[in-house]
Amino acid sequence: MNTPTRGPGAEHDQRRRQIADAVLAVAAERGMAAVSQASVAARAGVSPGRVQHYFPAKHQMIEAAFDRGNALSSARIAAKTGPGGGPRRLLTTVLTELIPHDDATRAHMRVRQAFTALALSDEAIARRMREEYARFHGQVADLLRRGQDEGGVPRSLDPAEGAVALVALAEGLAYYVLVGVHPAAAARERVLAEIAALHAPGPGERN
Repeated sequence: MNTPTRGPGAEHDQRRRQIADAVLAVAAERGMAAVSQASVAARAGVSPGRVQHYFPAKHQMIEAAFDRGNALSSARIAAKTGPGGGPRRLLTTVLTELIPHDDATRAHMRVRQAFTALALSDEAIARRMREEYARFHGQVADLLRRGQDEGGVPRSLDPAEGAVALVALAEGLAYYVLVGVHPAAAARERVLAEIAALHAPGPGERN
């Protein structure tokens, strides 16, 4: 039986998560340009020296925050879906989580957009984003394949291409919601309509 990690290693990891959470908070509130050792330290309630101890370079702090943000998003999705569940239900949860509808998703998508902008000039972040998108697109494609196996998604659909299109639609609408171009409820309904258009419910499966 595994036991929780304790001691200096656990404290080290906890401090790193605390600082990464502070980076996410600063980026969500004021953008990535506002992220510095001083601003993060103030948000985390620690000294700048403590931040520098765990993250000697700013890029290390930002990369840790990128991983932390993805982990938190995955945890929220897992908590909402629970064990099991049909592919349509899982696909709906995964994609609608990209639409800012509460404080947590709004902050996450603001940070995600900030990382996207940073990736245009930072190859390290761009590489991480490519890896994350490959994982995410693969996850969505697997759900579409499951839908095909259950007879709900047409075989004519290429799951890989369909995954990219669905994620791009949801994230594009998320950006519109963040800047006030489109309301969140309408964006969610648009995503649901797209899922319904390609994925009829399988036997015993509901939205």
